[in-house]
Amino acid sequence: MQFIYILPGWDGSAHDGRVLRDAISRPNGLRVPEDQYYLVDVGYTNARGCLAPYRGQRYHLGGWTPQKPPRSVEEYFHMRHARA
Repeated sequence: MQFIYILPGWDGSAHDGRVLRDAISRPNGLRVPEDQYYLVDVGYTNARGCLAPYRGQRYHLGGWTPQKPPRSVEEYFHMRHARA
């Protein structure tokens, strides 16, 4: 595991998206390289540098088998997102 940015001081009940917005808005805050993305969970929204899954679709890595393949483009995206 590699830590690339640490932002202490937030309460544990703070929403993930709020903490991320604060980290990005700081002068020396979190920066995402131009041609890269961070894979984020459903607690975040899609934004520049953040790639979140679709809401309301199957996501879990164990949810797909050869007998139960992804049924939509969104589920296929989730399968690849979860594996990454």
